[in-house]
Amino acid sequence: MDPPGYNCFVDKDKMDASIQDLGPKELNCTELQELKQLARQGYWAQSHTLRGKVYQRLIRDIPCRTVTPDASVYSDIVGKIVGKHSSSSLPLPEFVDNTQVPTYCLNTRGEGAVRKILLCIANQFPDISFCPALPAVVALLLHYSIDEAECFEKACRILSCNDPTKKLIDQSFLAFESSCMTFGDLVNKCLAAHKLMVAVSEDVLQVYSDWQRWLFAGLPLNYFARVFDVFLVEGYKVLYRVALAILKFFHKVRAGQPLESDNVKQDIRMFVKDIAKTVSPEKLLEKAFAIRLFSRKEIQLLQMANEKALRQKGITVKQKRQFVHLAVHAENFHSEIVSVKEMRDIWSWIPERFALCQPLLLFSSLQHGYSLSRFYFQCEGHEPTLLLIKTTQKEVCGAYLSTDWSERTKFGGKLGFFGTGECFVFRLQPEVQRYEWVVIKHPELTKATSLKSSEAAASSSLISHCSSDPADRLSPFLAARHFNLPSKTESMFMAGGNDCLIIGGGGGQALYVDGDLNRGRTGHCDTFNNQPLCSENFLIAAVEAWGFQDPDTE
Repeated sequence: MDPPGYNCFVDKDKMDASIQDLGPKELNCTELQELKQLARQGYWAQSHTLRGKVYQRLIRDIPCRTVTPDASVYSDIVGKIVGKHSSSSLPLPEFVDNTQVPTYCLNTRGEGAVRKILLCIANQFPDISFCPALPAVVALLLHYSIDEAECFEKACRILSCNDPTKKLIDQSFLAFESSCMTFGDLVNKCLAAHKLMVAVSEDVLQVYSDWQRWLFAGLPLNYFARVFDVFLVEGYKVLYRVALAILKFFHKVRAGQPLESDNVKQDIRMFVKDIAKTVSPEKLLEKAFAIRLFSRKEIQLLQMANEKALRQKGITVKQKRQFVHLAVHAENFHSEIVSVKEMRDIWSWIPERFALCQPLLLFSSLQHGYSLSRFYFQCEGHEPTLLLIKTTQKEVCGAYLSTDWSERTKFGGKLGFFGTGECFVFRLQPEVQRYEWVVIKHPELTKATSLKSSEAAASSSLISHCSSDPADRLSPFLAARHFNLPSKTESMFMAGGNDCLIIGGGGGQALYVDGDLNRGRTGHCDTFNNQPLCSENFLIAAVEAWGFQDPDTE
């Protein structure tokens, strides 16, 4: 039997059988790798008692700032904060952003306790400005706490984690919003699911901004507890994995079917609520860990880049988001090569930190002439850029280029490759196809970097990112130096000389354009592992280069 205190906040009649005390009672594992495997396998998922012990141990071992509120602080302040109010009528702190407290089979006493604990946390953490995930975390921890004070202490330790390599819970709108952008960037790599979202949603960024709600408010208790088991061991990256898996299952079930409403955001919420009809907790986690993701370091760099972009736009507190599709306005967009719809499709592929920018025509061969030197002149100082090419056979192809063309001057007049793994090439006519960096689809091409070189790269990236020099790269994300590639042919992104420009290299070139912007050729290259983007040898009808303009700078 459980110790009586463990279930004092729980409505036993509502408890799912999978959360009750049916499994092992002890855990003797001390090695992190073995603990990861046991968490993923659900070793303590069938034992209410053992899960409580494991949570206690894992949360106790979180490195925290020196002054972290503990159970005794709660006992001292709860009476003053709650006063004579009924716990069920207590208001929730503003930082939960109107998020409702999930019941998670709690009884009336438990639901009231969650409100009291959240208010006491708000009192002790005045710097928390936005944390909609916290009600679910507190409600779950209450299942495995002897009393409110112990639950408060556990939540405080999670919030007070000071390990820079172990992100746990977003506590500001800036952190939350950049996490949403990072999730959108990761979804962009799951092409089938992303295509569905773009097709059925007016604003795909708004759909992706709901991802934490799927986990922290939508999943049934037994699912969320399994996710939290692994999260406490492995950290924030687990949340991305599970949310991606949810989207993959949603796509699998709903692809080809009419949506149940005209609101895909609501449809996904309903899917998550009823997820037991589709997949078990075990299969959900199995799918989550089968997804190939970037390393924790690369995701951290992407998150930092997104935060930096938000700061530059002045977005640090909650505000209404602009529809991403409206970044390409039909009334003031004109291209000789692509339609508004085609440009919106391209916009759905670009990294999230640029998705709210508006397209800015930098170069048009029909306007500026067929000159590569003029092309460079018009594009220099802009990063990233979008290259569009239309052939005399009315084929349309192009490339998203992550790096300023001025980088080409650093090679002493020789042709040298530069850019990052965010570059991609594509064709629009006669059919749509995008080709990303080969490492994204085949991470096995990289070798594990040594600890020393990995730390050096991370340190270099952080220094570059935090510099106030406006000439610094916005993001070191997917820089080739972060990866141990077998050869340079997998990282030949873009190159420019006086007589040609090249996109993609190694075994061939994805795009080659001559200095007169007259002729070009395309073929397979190692960097993008692409098929020819149009006729292998082509004559150019038009070339355009587009930049990304912040709406506030119009």
